[in-house]
Amino acid sequence: MTKTNALRRFFLPCFHHTRTSPTPPPAAAATATKKRMSTSLRDDLDDLPNPDKPHQDSQESSPPSSPSTPTTTTTTAAAAASSYAPPRPSRTMVIGTIFGHRRCGHVWFCIQQDRLTTKPTLLIEFSISTSTLIQEMQCGLVRIALEFNAAESPDSELSRCPLHSVPLWTLFCNGRKIGFAVRRKATHQNRLMLKAMQNITVGAGVLPCGYGSEPGSGSEEIMYMRANYEFIVGNADSESFHLINPGEGPGQELSVFLIRSQ
Repeated sequence: MTKTNALRRFFLPCFHHTRTSPTPPPAAAATATKKRMSTSLRDDLDDLPNPDKPHQDSQESSPPSSPSTPTTTTTTAAAAASSYAPPRPSRTMVIGTIFGHRRCGHVWFCIQQDRLTTKPTLLIEFSISTSTLIQEMQCGLVRIALEFNAAESPDSELSRCPLHSVPLWTLFCNGRKIGFAVRRKATHQNRLMLKAMQNITVGAGVLPCGYGSEPGSGSEEIMYMRANYEFIVGNADSESFHLINPGEGPGQELSVFLIRSQ
């Protein structure tokens, strides 16, 4: 038994693994390992998506939007200003013809939208003679004003009707009251005269006998001056026609104004 016990104590350690505790690492190595783990963990956390960062970047990258209140105020102010602004005058090009008999008779003023038509849009007879108008035109400046006082008219409809429908005007030439003007309808002689001048856009001359615009004047020649006019509509109570000189140099300045006073 003594030998058996001795052999058991000798051989048992050879067949059974002796549990030994691992040797703890040095303190410096453990500290370095902890630091490396902390660094790698911080890098991993930096790589993770931050829900607040994209929102902040989008706010920084987007340009600051202007406040809506000033824009709305500016738009409202512009709309209010446009509603109170006076209407702009309308400008168009028309053909105007001033004609009259050489020795006697009155001056006529004819407006056409197209030179090929024989129906004028406006035909007015002035109470001045052709010789008087020629004398006024020698100075190079002629201002003819036709004025209608609606307050003095017994017909109240004339204060609201189209300006070309007014039948009678007071005539002023270069600031002087010299007579009156009457709106006329084109006669057969007037239409023949306009048809004879269809090929004339700008020019002055004399038409032969046979185109008389007044009764008993068919044997007299007719002097005419035909040109383009700028037609300006200021409002419902004011219009004007301004002669356009064909050349660039100074020429005849002639304007006709239609004014209705209330």
